[in-house]
Amino acid sequence: MSTAPPPLAADLNDGLRRLKMAAMRRLAPELLVTAKTQRWNPEEFLRTLVEAELTARDASNARTRMRLAAFPVIKTLDAFQVGPSSIPPATFDYLASLEWIRAAENTCLIGPAGTGKSHLLVALGVAAVHAGHRVRYFTAADLVETLYRGLADNSVGRVIDTLLRNDLIILDELGFAPLDDTGAQLLFRFIAAAYERRSLGIGSHWPSESWGRPLPEHTTAVSLLDRLLHHCHTVITDGDSFRMKQARAGTGTKAPR
Repeated sequence: MSTAPPPLAADLNDGLRRLKMAAMRRLAPELLVTAKTQRWNPEEFLRTLVEAELTARDASNARTRMRLAAFPVIKTLDAFQVGPSSIPPATFDYLASLEWIRAAENTCLIGPAGTGKSHLLVALGVAAVHAGHRVRYFTAADLVETLYRGLADNSVGRVIDTLLRNDLIILDELGFAPLDDTGAQLLFRFIAAAYERRSLGIGSHWPSESWGRPLPEHTTAVSLLDRLLHHCHTVITDGDSFRMKQARAGTGTKAPR
C-alpha cells in the first residue's frame, strides 16, 4: 500500500504559490521522493519540474484561447471529409499548414450551404488555437452588431484594436443578411484596419462579384473587396449539401455547414 509523499516545507509551498507555479507545487512532493529513490542529480530534478510547469501552462493557455475564440461548435481538420468535398487536397493541406495565418493572409470560402465552409473555417480556427494563435469567431452579422455597440459609446476604435489582438478573425456567413449604410461602413472600417496586419477567414454563400448585393453602396463594396481579396486564398466549395445527403441517407449525423 503506497503512502502519500511528505508535504513540501511551508516556505517552499508559499513561495511557489506566490510565484503562481501550481504544477510545481502539486508535483514537487512526489518528485522529491522519486528523485531521492532514483538518485537524480539536481539538474534532472529541476528540469523535470520546469517541464511539468511549462506543459501545464501551455495546456491552460490553450484552454483560455479556445474559450475566448467563441466557436459555436468544435470541429477538427481530421473530421473534415476532403475526398467528398470539392476542395483540392493540395489546397486543404496548405490551409491546414496555417502558413497563411503566419503571413497575415486571408482565406475566403465561397459556396452553397452545406458544402463544408463553416466546418473548415472552425476547424482551421481550432487548429490555430492549438498551434498557439489567438482566434476569434463571429458571424458577419454578430461582428457588425459588436461594432454598432462600440459606435453607441464612441469606442469603435478600441473595439477594433481589441479584435486585432487576435491572429485570426473568422467572419462566417458574410452576405447572409443585408447591411445598412452604417453597418457596411463599420465592416469596411474593420477590414481596412485588419488589412496586411491580421488574417481573416471568410465564409460566404455569394461569389465575390455579388458581394455588392448585401452592401448598400457600390464604392464601399469595391473598397472592401479590394482589401479583403488582396493576399487572399479564395476557395470555391460546390456540390450537394452534406446535410441533405445525410438526411436522404437517414444517418442523422451532423454535417459541416
